Amino acid sequence: MADLILHHYAGSPFSEKVRLVLGMKGLAWRSVTVPALLPKPDVVALTGGYRRTPFLQIGGDVWCDSALMCKVIDRLAPEPPLYPDALTGSAEIVAQWADTALFWAAVPYTMQPAGIAHIFAGAPTEHLKAFRDDRAAMMQGVRRPTLADMGAQLHTYLRWLEQQLRDGRTFLMGDAPSIADVSVAQSIWYIRRAPPVAAVLAPHELVCAWYERMQAFGHGTSEPMTSAEALDVAKRAAAHVETRVADGEPHPPGTVVTVMPTDYAFDAVAGRLVGSDADEVVIARVDPRAGHVHVHFPRIGYQVKAAQP
Repeated sequence: MADLILHHYAGSPFSEKVRLVLGMKGLAWRSVTVPALLPKPDVVALTGGYRRTPFLQIGGDVWCDSALMCKVIDRLAPEPPLYPDALTGSAEIVAQWADTALFWAAVPYTMQPAGIAHIFAGAPTEHLKAFRDDRAAMMQGVRRPTLADMGAQLHTYLRWLEQQLRDGRTFLMGDAPSIADVSVAQSIWYIRRAPPVAAVLAPHELVCAWYERMQAFGHGTSEPMTSAEALDVAKRAAAHVETRVADGEPHPPGTVVTVMPTDYAFDAVAGRLVGSDADEVVIARVDPRAGHVHVHFPRIGYQVKAAQP
């Protein structure tokens, strides 16, 4: 198998989701720690400006967004499957809910003062201010519920999950784990990082027991790699994953397009279109340090537009 390079940092919830997938699959991977805050010059060299964490690299191909990354890992290592045939569609629907509604209740709720005191314990005041400023810039133009509203939503979501497990199933969708489990687990993991806030989990014994089963998968086997080494891997890549622009797609091959998230962190990445279908869009770009890179994005949650001349 080609070397999997995960660009992540320890406290990133979506990184934890991907790390759990690597653990479920029992995979070996290279670990590049990226900055949590801007500036991120090595990240920009590989992604063209996509600033979210994590992203996955294989040679000169870079996959953005954990939803797409999980599909790539599952194709490379199909056992155990993240998308069992018997759960086609249903597990992915739950996963999308977990990546959006559950995530945006759980993580901001955890970042209340009592949670911040634990998550940033020992960090200098300047770092905390820089983190707040960085995330405020990412969320500019986005409206979020109040803390009270998030708490009410989170209580409801946890009750739903508890009900899902009440029939004695081992995992959320049945006897085997799926993409639904790892997507939900990232939010529970983040809440548990702040013990005063994690009290919200206590009434939900089945959810807590399920999470322990998820945590037992671990993270596979990782080996540290520097960002400079990862850039060199990209620059030395002799080929890219085969892609094509499917019939009926709105932009022909070679069109210069921009790709941008539609929910937050509205940083557009520009490149020449080399792949487009119902699942992903792929752009080619050239960077002085990363060389010829193909950057992959999912179609769901992203806007693709022809670049202005």
